[in-house]
Amino acid sequence: MKTMEIGRRIILGSALAAPFIRTARAEPIQMRVSVDTSPSHGRTRSIADFLKKLEAASQGEIAPRLFDSGQLFPDRDVIKALVLGQIDMAAPGTWLVSAYVPEADLGQLPAFYGQPIEATHRAIDGVPGDMVNEQVTKKLRVKVPGRWIDLGFTNWYSTRKPINALEDLRGLKIRNSGGFAQPWRARFFGAIPNMTAWPDVPLALSQGTFDALQSTNESCASAKLWDAGLRYGLIDHQNMGDYVPMISETFWGALSPALKTLVTDLWAANIGIYRTNLAAAQEKAEKELKEHNVQLAVVPPEELGEQRKRMMAEQDKVAREMKISPEILTRINEAIAATN
Repeated sequence: MKTMEIGRRIILGSALAAPFIRTARAEPIQMRVSVDTSPSHGRTRSIADFLKKLEAASQGEIAPRLFDSGQLFPDRDVIKALVLGQIDMAAPGTWLVSAYVPEADLGQLPAFYGQPIEATHRAIDGVPGDMVNEQVTKKLRVKVPGRWIDLGFTNWYSTRKPINALEDLRGLKIRNSGGFAQPWRARFFGAIPNMTAWPDVPLALSQGTFDALQSTNESCASAKLWDAGLRYGLIDHQNMGDYVPMISETFWGALSPALKTLVTDLWAANIGIYRTNLAAAQEKAEKELKEHNVQLAVVPPEELGEQRKRMMAEQDKVAREMKISPEILTRINEAIAATN
């Protein structure tokens, strides 16, 4: 893959190819990192692994501390916290970044509905992703250290009502994690959207605040949502969720050129592993959900194609509502043309 080849060349020519020499700094640079997912969640594990390797590779010059489970901030607030210097690193979902840079949520476009993961990677690792990262860097005054972390495919999950087909979604109140496209997709299938922050989902689900949710196998399993009443799931791979790694401008500015290179090269060396691990975690989570008596139905490929065609009739409208620029939309269409 072209992007992987580029990544390898970067790594081979990077500071990782030579030992890092610690400077004579009196105190290590403290690094506060916030995620709102549990310790067992794939994103949390990925970030924790990166921070552990960063501390070791910097010979203790960077001293990271990870706050998981929303101890500091729910993800809906981490971007503001980064800008204000209250934390030094986070990895908010693209659906939340889209409040500031709409194109970040490009994977939610109808063109990606039911598509293989390669379609999303062609876009986010290619020209469209580069354009988004440039906007994020300028508008939010943060550093994006490299490629995004895959969360996994979003599907539908419910409590009391079995969902064996897409028509079963009609009339359900369905939780989403924010942005425009997720609630649009719920309405497309006749459902009623509800936005609830992830840390509040288990209690809200158990109390019947909503009937179902848009999420992933791994997110549901890591939160043990079967304890909150989760009983059914409908797998349609409606979009690939991603997290955008961000480092605050203040923290980034405090790093020496050598440390900055170490951060970006270390991320490049490990992001492929994190994506592979998250994909494996989604498969494992699917088995775990079934073991806890969550009944999962699968939308047939031919129906996914038909629904995508229906959605594509509204793609231009959706893109306008999502505030995705015509230029980036053109680049997205070019990037994924080979998969259609």
